[in-house]
Amino acid sequence: MIKVNGEHRRVAAGTSVAGLVQEIGFDPARVAVERNLAIVPRSTLAEVQVEDGDDYEIVHFVGGG
Repeated sequence: MIKVNGEHRRVAAGTSVAGLVQEIGFDPARVAVERNLAIVPRSTLAEVQVEDGDDYEIVHFVGGG
C-alpha cells in the first residue's frame, strides 16, 4: 500500500512511477512528483519502481491563459 496525495492506494508489483501517474489520469510529461520527500526527476519516472510504503505528492501542470 502506498499513499498518493494523502490517499491510500494499492498498485501492482513492478509498477513504475510513470505507470502510477498514468493510472491516476495524468500525463507523465506534465507532472512534478515527490516521493518520500524527494523530487523524482521527470527523466527517471519510467525507471523508478513504486515500493510498498512510499508516500507521493503528485502535482500536474495545467495550461491556460
